[in-house]
Amino acid sequence: MNQNSSVAASILSDAAQQNYPVSALYVLATPIGNACDITLRALHVLAIADAVACEDTRNTSQLLQRYGLSKQLVAAHEHNEREAADKIVERLRAGQRVALVSDAGTPAVSDPGARVVDAVRAAGLQVVPLPGASAAVTALSASGLTDERFHFAGFLPSKARQRETALQELAVMRAALVFYEAPHRIVETVQAMLQVFGPERRVVLARELTKLFESIHRCALGEAPAWLEEDANRQRGEFVVLVEGAPATDGDEADAERVLRILLEELPVKQAASLAAQITGKKKNALYDRALEIKDGA
Repeated sequence: MNQNSSVAASILSDAAQQNYPVSALYVLATPIGNACDITLRALHVLAIADAVACEDTRNTSQLLQRYGLSKQLVAAHEHNEREAADKIVERLRAGQRVALVSDAGTPAVSDPGARVVDAVRAAGLQVVPLPGASAAVTALSASGLTDERFHFAGFLPSKARQRETALQELAVMRAALVFYEAPHRIVETVQAMLQVFGPERRVVLARELTKLFESIHRCALGEAPAWLEEDANRQRGEFVVLVEGAPATDGDEADAERVLRILLEELPVKQAASLAAQITGKKKNALYDRALEIKDGA
């Protein structure tokens, strides 16, 4: 056994020594593209699970075969999720361990699974999350956007009017906006974002994450439609689209100052700055520095 194999065996041994209760649903993240992105703990749970609830039995069967596993599969997709949830609860009450997976990434995040988890919790049974791949977090980590917060919007409505309304509701948010989009809608979605958000905000178009043709492109929104149109290949694959949050305005600054001064009358500087940041969305460090100036009479 070489050194790498020895290390992997040791980690798998550690995973096996953890507690994996029966009558529990294991919400298990699977790779979003590269099959190597499965966690060792996820592999152990898949090995000991009595059944795997999945979005597409064919996809999950192929995934399990990659890891040398074969399990009884229970279909749990958007069209049968309520019925599947009842069957899964029955299995758990019988003392089984059931792993819940989606086709890629973390279940119940713009994927089926939330109703299953809700039903299991409503039945008083245990839910155990196993963290792993997430397209949204993967894209955020490589975006370079500096917003302190992010808002996960998922998929926008497919109809133009409803999509515009959804974007207008998000336009004033002081947080990075995270969307998922399909290849056949990416151009019209970006054009709609341009119309609502304007040309100056930065956008990140991340596609085929962790796969062979992974691409992460950042530019001003005003440049994005032309960039997509320049090469048809840039429109292929599943997308994560990130848009930086709304810029600060003079009104925002005045409101943050007002909130900070009110809080400073009752609270210490650090606590006032922290609470003001939560209320206004402003950066805590900047508010802390301003609070010190206020206290010093500046």
